[in-house]
Amino acid sequence: MNFLQEWANAAHTSVGFFWMALWAFALGYLISSLIQVMVSRGHMKSLMGDDSAKSMTLGTFFGFISSSCSFAALSTTRALFNKGASFPASMAFLLASTNLVIELGFVIAIFLSWQFVAGEYIGGVLLIAFAWLYIKLTSPTGLIKSARKNENAEDEDNSTKPWSALLTRETWQQVAKKYQMEWQMVWQDVLLGFTAAGIISAFVPSEFFNWLFQGSGANVADASFLEVLQQTIVGPLAAFFTFIGSMGNIPLAAVLYGEGVAFAGVMAFIFSDLIVLPVLRINAKYYGWKMALYIALMLFVCLVLTALTLHYGLFAFDALPDHSQQQKITERAFFSVDYGFILNLIFLAVSAGLIYLTQRQKKQHNHHEHHHHHDHDHGSSNSWRDYLMNGLCIIAGVWLIAGLILYGTL
Repeated sequence: MNFLQEWANAAHTSVGFFWMALWAFALGYLISSLIQVMVSRGHMKSLMGDDSAKSMTLGTFFGFISSSCSFAALSTTRALFNKGASFPASMAFLLASTNLVIELGFVIAIFLSWQFVAGEYIGGVLLIAFAWLYIKLTSPTGLIKSARKNENAEDEDNSTKPWSALLTRETWQQVAKKYQMEWQMVWQDVLLGFTAAGIISAFVPSEFFNWLFQGSGANVADASFLEVLQQTIVGPLAAFFTFIGSMGNIPLAAVLYGEGVAFAGVMAFIFSDLIVLPVLRINAKYYGWKMALYIALMLFVCLVLTALTLHYGLFAFDALPDHSQQQKITERAFFSVDYGFILNLIFLAVSAGLIYLTQRQKKQHNHHEHHHHHDHDHGSSNSWRDYLMNGLCIIAGVWLIAGLILYGTL
């Protein structure tokens, strides 16, 4: 293996993957930002106060319209729970806001197939149903009472905007701010996820995947139940030690599927964004370690059941996707002039316009603040994850830039 050549191929694949998905990210975040600005969440707690079917349905709906990255969803869920939303409804909100995500469906459609898009949304609903059942069967009343001790009195915006407000500059400035915040929340996960996908596709041999995921690489129809179950369990365990959210996991999932991992194993890997190590630590900070471990175990059990249900549901109708088509993903012409190229240019222009609105608003705000008081930023202590993520992002950036230079010269 020529290391420099593989390095160049890895960097080219990473950037190519991102270019393929750019318009989908931008469109999804634009829709998400519009919904967040136009739809109020101030009255959620009064509608999610028990574990009835109505509260679960509303928690799911509010989670859907509040779709966000895993770490932002954790914060919002904690606020709702502490304000009076029931634990099951809060979990419904959390699962919906991280799985029933518009932009996630767009990106999955680009890298995988319609079966995975359907699996993401149907599976999101199944996850919520299984979690509801799990909570009812285990009845963690003591843990819930203990987790509510540190109640937070955060304010919620109770205002509701009429849709005619879309014609005003103020609304679009708010949309632009939300849009920029969406990118700020995920850019590290996206950078590391796409970089890792390129590295894995270039350097990791198929034999490793066949060893890690027993029965992979063969015809899915020939895989035994135990092999599918093993892959479904290994998927979340592999994801646990990553620091990458769901949006960055999709190209990795595409690589796994291209190596012959079963549909259930890939879906379990995609669903695992809420059981990664950083999320476990955040939940422990919010609710205590006992509740954090309870949530992690609940999610693990429910996502394995969901992935298996989806897999054998498609298998029953002979609708499992064909691995042979996915194995050629790294051979695509990433930068050809096609509909994706045109959409990327359009949404780059849209993004530039939104960034302009944000920067203009920020300048006006800073000018106003300057005439009233001097803001003393005492700063906040960065967590170990912040330092680690920043360091890894610097390494990834250097890796990609150097690799692209090699790709152009070799």
